[in-house]
Amino acid sequence: MNNAASKVAVVGSGISGAVCACTLARNGISVTLFDSARGPGGRMSQRRETSEDGKEMLFDHGAPFFTVTNNDVLALVREWESGGLVAEWKVSLGSFDCVSKKFVNIQQDGMNKKYVGVPGMNSICKALCRQPDLTFAPDLAVKLEEIPVNPCFALMLAFSEPLSSIPVKGFSFQDSEVLSWAHCDSSKPGRSANSERWVLHSTADYARTVIAQNGLQKPSEATLKKVAEEMFQEFQGTGLSIPLPIFRKAHRWGSAFPAASIAKEERCLWDVKRRLAICGDFCVSPNVEGAILSGLDAASKLTEILSCL
Repeated sequence: MNNAASKVAVVGSGISGAVCACTLARNGISVTLFDSARGPGGRMSQRRETSEDGKEMLFDHGAPFFTVTNNDVLALVREWESGGLVAEWKVSLGSFDCVSKKFVNIQQDGMNKKYVGVPGMNSICKALCRQPDLTFAPDLAVKLEEIPVNPCFALMLAFSEPLSSIPVKGFSFQDSEVLSWAHCDSSKPGRSANSERWVLHSTADYARTVIAQNGLQKPSEATLKKVAEEMFQEFQGTGLSIPLPIFRKAHRWGSAFPAASIAKEERCLWDVKRRLAICGDFCVSPNVEGAILSGLDAASKLTEILSCL
């Protein structure tokens, strides 16, 4: 069959679905991309907020950055980089020991290249969804079989001055029951410098406790305010001289990180009889690169089966 006569529906416009859909469209296949959200991105979304004084602020409140080890993914990233969609985030990262109150394992700039979308992490997915022969249709919710996941809360903070007591732009927390990660979002290339913006991620155990107390439904404003207070108190408890922010807001990622890879040796789940491929980071590894690899594999399998029709 001529690929031009083939039609494929892709459900989900995170990086895995977007890569799959874009690859199919480039192969001449007509693709409609469905998502329950208003725009593409998934956990690579960017949050738009407004401070009390009317200042617009953008936060990468999901995936903070990504690294690449696979050559196929690297080829894609280089293409995105040449098109201005991706840039290297040249900063030092580290870990903070909450017992000793010291930074440890500081990784110097230049080790393990870190990439970010420009001007936001969602820029990559947005561009992929603008391919010819690809139609984006938002607001369709589809429930698949439950996959074990680790929930997470994100806390978005904005400060009027730089946090000069922190020697790195991103770090994990050791021995914290509440916080797992923090990064300076405004330090990324292509971001506005109208404030110093940080994003903090909670531990999965903390998020599970909050969900157990309040239920799986969308958290109330009161719950999110309580989470924001507890996460910020833990941040201040590091002894890093953290001032009061000019903006503070929490967000819940109900299924932030997959707890297991379910595709085994394959990079996607594939049902040849139904011509159905399921891809995502839950198939390979819980990161952006794993999601891209799964999307590429799903597109390859679909293209192969459609060429035989």
